[in-house]
Order: sequence, then C-alpha cells, then structure tokens
Amino acid sequence: MDEVERVERAMVAIRRRQSRRALAPAGEPAGQAFEVLDVVESTTDATVSMVAAALGADQPRTSRLVAAAVDSGFIERVADQQDGRRSKLALTEAGQEVVAAAHRRRAAMVAEAMDDWTAAERAQFATLITRFVERLPGSRT
Repeated sequence: MDEVERVERAMVAIRRRQSRRALAPAGEPAGQAFEVLDVVESTTDATVSMVAAALGADQPRTSRLVAAAVDSGFIERVADQQDGRRSKLALTEAGQEVVAAAHRRRAAMVAEAMDDWTAAERAQFATLITRFVERLPGSRT
C-alpha cells in the first residue's frame, strides 16, 4: 500500500471515529443541532443556505435543524444590515458554551492520541496536517 492509500484510509478512519454527532454526545442539550453549531461557529456571516452547503443537506432539513437550534437557544437569527430580506445566524452564549466544550473534547482526544510523541513529532504533524487540509478542495481554513 502506498502513502496516498495509507492517508486516505486514515482519513476514513478519522471520519468514522469523529463525526460531529460523536463530538456532541447523546444526552448533551445540543443533540442534532450540534452540526449546525459547528458550521455557524466556523463561518462568518452564516446563513441557512451556507449551513446547508457545508452539511451537504437539503434546504428543508437544514431549516428544521436551524429552527431546532434557535428554539433550543443555541443560535439566534440576526438581521443582515446589507440585505434586510436575509438573516444571518450567530451563536448565543449557550451555543458558544456547547462549541467550547466540543473543542475541549477534541483537544483532549488529540492530546491523548499523541501523548507519547515528542515535541518535535507533534510540531511536524501539526505543520503537515495543516498544510494538507489547506490544500484539500473546499477548504475553508
């Protein structure tokens, strides 16, 4: 197996182990809305259309997920100052807390996976994976 195949398989393994839903464990208040929170947190001027595109979901499903996140108090709709017909999505304080908790869980998982690596290995991996992700199609970093 060559290096490209090894990387592709590793990426599949990561995706399977670390889905957005897995990062918002069952019983956490955000539940399915976490997918929306994750996108809104990483996107400036988020709209329902942008969330739909990022999730690869249709508009009706995305609208239901956004409505659930709004009803749960994790996201708020904010009037677009440039276009009064549009509304933007923003995390509320409660939404920010949920996302911050997810960042802490992710960081803990990464730290545990690299706990026996040297500082040089961690630095090299950080450099290479960042460069790799920046070159992937559709990268928003």
